[in-house]
Amino acid sequence: MPPRTKPAAKGADLFAGAEPAAKPAAPAHRANIDGGSRGNPGPASYGVVIRDGRGEIVARLKKYIGRMTNNVAEYYGLIAALDYAESHNIRALRIESDSELLVKQMRGLYKVKSADLQPLFERARKMSQGFESFRIDHVYREQNREADALANEALDEAEGAPAKSPVPGKPATRDGKPGPRIIRARFRSGVLYLLEDVDLPDGTEVELILRPLAKPSAG
Repeated sequence: MPPRTKPAAKGADLFAGAEPAAKPAAPAHRANIDGGSRGNPGPASYGVVIRDGRGEIVARLKKYIGRMTNNVAEYYGLIAALDYAESHNIRALRIESDSELLVKQMRGLYKVKSADLQPLFERARKMSQGFESFRIDHVYREQNREADALANEALDEAEGAPAKSPVPGKPATRDGKPGPRIIRARFRSGVLYLLEDVDLPDGTEVELILRPLAKPSAG
């Protein structure tokens, strides 16, 4: 008589041979991108804000890229976001852009006819295919304000506009420390008159950047 075996627990065979459950995918990072130029073509830049799966900002990117069109600048912003994600081993990425042209081209809804955009499109498409999960969506400009602000900051810095400073009356350098002091002056009869006192040691050399603030009055 064969030995008696202990009966299997009820339902134990339901999962026999089943593969272990896959780990849930990590929440996607989200990148808001924007690019623009002043003149189209003209001085151009991009701005990128990247958030992790919890919605916390992990990177702010901005760069002046020279004289280009708006659409080229938009692609530069997209590539910057993709490059950041690749280099930081982000496997799931969602892009948000207020450029309908870029979004529809990346989705294959519009053809890329511009010779300037074609190589940028090909590069962005190839990079996007390396992610486990990738999507790109169109958003309204109001939803893209942070990226837009970064792009404008990059343009302002390139054009010499003073940045916000922690010290009132003194513009900041790019590292956020107090920079050169701005002194107002008036030019009259061949002489430049300073409109406030300047306390500097004798022999100090200074650099003047002349930027007229008002037209001379008639007479």
